[in-house]
Amino acid sequence: MNKRRDTTRVSVPRVRLAVIALAMACGRGDAPAAAGPATTPTATTLTATSQQATLAADTTMPSGAMGVSVRRGRALLAATRDSLPSHVRSSLRCFSCHLDEGRRASGLPLLGSYTRYPQFRPRRARVDLIEDRVNDCFLRSLNGRALPADGSDMRDIVVFLAWLSRGVAVGDTVKSQKVPALATLDADTARGATVFVESCVRCHGADGRGAGIVPPLWGPKSYNIGAGMARYRTTALFVLRNMPFDRPNTLTPQQALDVSRYINVRPRPDFAGKENDWPTGERPPDVPYPTRAGSRSGN
Repeated sequence: MNKRRDTTRVSVPRVRLAVIALAMACGRGDAPAAAGPATTPTATTLTATSQQATLAADTTMPSGAMGVSVRRGRALLAATRDSLPSHVRSSLRCFSCHLDEGRRASGLPLLGSYTRYPQFRPRRARVDLIEDRVNDCFLRSLNGRALPADGSDMRDIVVFLAWLSRGVAVGDTVKSQKVPALATLDADTARGATVFVESCVRCHGADGRGAGIVPPLWGPKSYNIGAGMARYRTTALFVLRNMPFDRPNTLTPQQALDVSRYINVRPRPDFAGKENDWPTGERPPDVPYPTRAGSRSGN
C-alpha cells in the first residue's frame, strides 16, 4: 500500500472518495418519504467491486511527480466544486456521473477516454482535443467556466485520465451500452413522477435537489440545459443501468425512460449559445432546445 499523502491543495480522505462514488445514488422508499428530507447514502452501500476499484487506484499509483499529478487529478474529479469553486456553479462533481471513479462500464466510464482524442464531435461539428472535452463538462454538466487549457488543474486532470487509460489502444471505442427497447418507447412524465417518488426521492429529495453528496437532478445547482444528461434518452440509459444505486438494473426500460423525461422537464440553468449546437443540422430529437440548423428529421 502506498502510504504517501497527497501533496496538493486538494484534501480528500479515502473514505470521502469512496462515498463520493455514490454521488448519483438513489434508493427505493415509501411514498410518504416524498414529503421528507433526502437521506444521504453511506459508504456501507458500496459494493465489494467498488471498494476493490478504489483500493486498486491507491495501490497502483506511480511514484514521484507523476504520482502526485495523478492523485491530484483524481482529487479534482472527486471534489470538483470544493477544489475549483470559481469554475463550478453546480453542486455536482465529475464522479457524480462517472461512477466508481470512472471505472464502471455502465456509468459513463473514463477508462480509455484519453486514447479517444482528438475526436470529431457533431455537437460542435469540430475535432476536439481531450482538453476541449474536459472543458465541455465544466461548461455544461458542471454549469461552470472553462479551465485554462495550459494550467496545472487541466494538466493534472488529463494526467489522471491518461493513467486511467493505460493499456487501452489509441482509437479503441467504448462498447455500446445502448438498449434497443429505449428507442422504441415513448416517455410519459406522469408515470415518471410516480417512478421518481418510488425509486428516487429517498436520496434526491422530493424537490430533486439532493443533499450532501447526492447531486441535484434539477434546479439552480444541477447540470444546465446544454449538458448531455439534459437529453432524456441519454439519462434513461444511465438510470436503467445504474439506478437506484443500491438496486441497479431493477427498473424497466419504460420506467427509466419515464423518470428521465420527468427529471429533464424540471427547471434547470440555461446554457448561453446552445442554439449554435449541431450546426450541420443533425440535432437529436431528444435535445430539449431548438438550434439554428434544426435537424434532418425536422424535430
